[in-house]
Amino acid sequence: MKFHISPQELWLFVRDSKFSYRRNMPFVMSEVSDTDELAIIEAFLNKKKATVAQKKEDAEELRARRAATARMLITSGFNFDGYHVTKYSGYISGDDVVQIERGTDSIFTSAKDVGESLSSALVSLRRNALTELKDAAYDLGCNAVIGVDFDYITLDPETANFGGGTTYLPYVFCVTANGNAVVIEKDE
Repeated sequence: MKFHISPQELWLFVRDSKFSYRRNMPFVMSEVSDTDELAIIEAFLNKKKATVAQKKEDAEELRARRAATARMLITSGFNFDGYHVTKYSGYISGDDVVQIERGTDSIFTSAKDVGESLSSALVSLRRNALTELKDAAYDLGCNAVIGVDFDYITLDPETANFGGGTTYLPYVFCVTANGNAVVIEKDE
C-alpha cells in the first residue's frame, strides 16, 4: 500500500463514515467506487491528523493542569502571608473511598489487623481527596484553596442473610477534603 494505512483502521473508518460501499461477501470483502477511493483516503488521513493533534492538545492541557495544581497553595486558614485574595469562587470538595476487608479468625479466613490496613490507606485517601480538591479549584480558574478541612466517614455495613444470620461486609472509609476556591495575588 502506497499510503501505509492499516486495512482494519481504514475499514472501520469507511464503515462509520458517510462514504458508500458494497460488500462482496459477508464479513470478508468490501469495495468502494474508484471515484471515492482518494476522497476516502484523504478523509481518513485528515481524521488521523486531527486525532494526533487532539492527543497532543490533551497531553499539553494535562501537563498544564498538573503544573498548576502542583503550584497551588492550600491552607486550613483563610489567608496566605504575602498574598491577598482577589476572587472567591466558592465551596469545593474532593473525595476518596476505600473498602477494607474484615478480619475474622475462622477456618476459611485469616485474622486481619483492620487498624493497620486503615492507617496505611489514610495517607493515600487524603492525597487523593486533596488532588480532587485542587482539580476542582483549577476547573474554576483558581490558584489556591483556603479553609481546608477533612471529613471522615466510616461505614460498618452488615446485612441479614438467608440463613437468619448476619453477613459482615467490608468496612468502608471515606475522606472528604473541603475548602473555598480562591484566586490570590502576591502583595507588592
